[in-house]
Amino acid sequence: MSNPYVPLLILLALGFGFAVLSVGTSLVVGPKRYNRAKLEAYECGIQPTPRAVGGGRVPIKYFLTAMLFIIFDIESVFLYPFAVAFDQLGLFALVEMVLFIVTVFVAYAYVWKRGGLEWD
Repeated sequence: MSNPYVPLLILLALGFGFAVLSVGTSLVVGPKRYNRAKLEAYECGIQPTPRAVGGGRVPIKYFLTAMLFIIFDIESVFLYPFAVAFDQLGLFALVEMVLFIVTVFVAYAYVWKRGGLEWD
């Protein structure tokens, strides 16, 4: 009898081997023309400015956008299996999913009211 984890280990080894082979091939075949612009950090064409001693402040709207993305991403992760297995789940699951969606939209309304979706 063979171990049931052997196919998983083979797949892991294939994935790791592909990653190493891809990086190695790009190092051997790729161009080697380095200049000062390529070695600098990517700044979208804007000259970087020095930051304050404390590190400077990042606007909170970036974090709000990230949190909204995570909330709606998690919502879609929960809604997809619900939609697939809706026939077997029954009325209890429908009520639970409606409560879940209401909770998410309350958070969305709160962020909208606070101006989190408006960009300057």
